[in-house]
Amino acid sequence: MSDLKQTPLHALHLTLGAKMVPFAGYDMPVQYPMGVMKEHLHTRSKAGLFDVSHMGQVIVRGNTYEAAAQGLETLIPVDILGLGENRQRYGFFTNANGGITDDLMLANRADHVFVVVNAACKDADIAHMKSALEPDITVTEIKDRALLALQGPAAEAVLATLDPRAGDMRFMDVATLDLNGTEAWVSRSGYTGEDGYEISVPSDAASDVAQALLDHPDVEPIGLGARDSLRLEAGLCLYGHDINETTTPMEAGLTWAIQKVRRSDGARAGGFPGADNVLGQIGNPVARKRVGLLPTGRAPMREGVVLYATETSDTPVGEITSGGFGPTVGGPVAMGLIGADHSAVGTTLYGELRGKRLPVTVAIMPFTPANFKR
Repeated sequence: MSDLKQTPLHALHLTLGAKMVPFAGYDMPVQYPMGVMKEHLHTRSKAGLFDVSHMGQVIVRGNTYEAAAQGLETLIPVDILGLGENRQRYGFFTNANGGITDDLMLANRADHVFVVVNAACKDADIAHMKSALEPDITVTEIKDRALLALQGPAAEAVLATLDPRAGDMRFMDVATLDLNGTEAWVSRSGYTGEDGYEISVPSDAASDVAQALLDHPDVEPIGLGARDSLRLEAGLCLYGHDINETTTPMEAGLTWAIQKVRRSDGARAGGFPGADNVLGQIGNPVARKRVGLLPTGRAPMREGVVLYATETSDTPVGEITSGGFGPTVGGPVAMGLIGADHSAVGTTLYGELRGKRLPVTVAIMPFTPANFKR
């Protein structure tokens, strides 16, 4: 395990009694003594603190913000040029076939674009941006900052004890705050379906900022286990599982992220890898779709479970891409890629689980309502 990287909060995780596991090349906390179930429910009811420092933080800078945005729009099919200052947006890279090579968050920081990419993809993403954009536009990975996520209905009240301006932020706002005497780049966002913030701080201040947040009685440390169950209940994709380089935005149910200006007949239509395939699918039938799934009974159906239209049919109609127990829902939840003919809400399918075919119902996502501050 000596080849695993460590985040700036590694020592704090050990002090807090975390169970550590390898994840995306890092030694990461999967749970703390509270346990995954209680960590999940605590985040839904109060506030949880997550270490997401393994993710890539990148500054993309041109002569102007507009130059950097125009460059990134050749790689990402969303409206970056029209993004308001100190606002953030969800996006994704596409390949020549229109498949998704990673999803990401990007923010307009006045003179540059701040991009956060997934840990397992960050080296490839940064190399991709550098190859396509440099030397006119510089792509710089920020390696001396940690990234925390404070999530849950109490997140605003907690963060406002360190800087009251946190309470003025709306969903997807970005601001520079003073947290415990540290300059923090903060977005009002997260990946749990709850209100909350993602907080970038210098690595040497990360433990102090984290401890200041954990000192609040409403905050508990939360590991990767609950992070996964929270995002699954919220109907949010996990890259490499629910979406990958073979999944198009239309199949993934992510065309909402492609603004009108980048679509066919928009002012800046296309111009990104796979544009013909991506834009050609919008509004037209696709062969498969990402859907929510509710297995019958208490046994979770996890990634890789093959789905069939009937108890006896030989031909699969899809596969579960993420699955587990949803503590808020009180039962198993899952997502899958399903043939479009079998994707209507209410359709009963059958999952092959330990040699038996068990029923699973196509369901509306999210499984638990989103609580973002609009």
